[in-house]
Amino acid sequence: MASDFTALLADQVGNEFGASQQYIAVAAWFEQETLPELAGFFYQQAVEERNHAMMLLKFQMDTGRSAALPGVSTPRSDFSAPVEPVQLALAQERRVTEQITALANAARAESDYQAEQFMQWFLKEQVEEVSSMNDLLKVIEHAGSNVLLVEDYLTRQAAKATGGVDPTAPPAAGGAL
Repeated sequence: MASDFTALLADQVGNEFGASQQYIAVAAWFEQETLPELAGFFYQQAVEERNHAMMLLKFQMDTGRSAALPGVSTPRSDFSAPVEPVQLALAQERRVTEQITALANAARAESDYQAEQFMQWFLKEQVEEVSSMNDLLKVIEHAGSNVLLVEDYLTRQAAKATGGVDPTAPPAAGGAL
């Protein structure tokens, strides 16, 4: 019989792949609206979510758990204004934070110290993800109807980014993209 942590972990693989698909849908919508910086931002978010799923999958395999790959729901891809997909993304990141917290709590409740330690990176990552989406939502709300100001903001943010791979990140099955 699988533990609560193991069941939640299997679900989270699907949640992360679902988040990746949702970000691809958002990116495609922005690309169709000829907003390349917003599209690029969300395509990159999709890759990050895919990598998170692959990290969870690798942990499943490394710890002798079944490599579960649940299906994902069809993402939302129709929006009426640029603020809507960003609101959706922030809500999604908040939901993922709750899911990751539940995983960490389950690991602790089961005295699975390896799993608890593994989840610490994801908890840290979610602080960054929620903050990033919250900032983007504020910028898009401030920009009002001039979404080109958001494009400029993302261009400036990209120029300031230091980039690089987080050396504390868990390994991803097949390697991170």
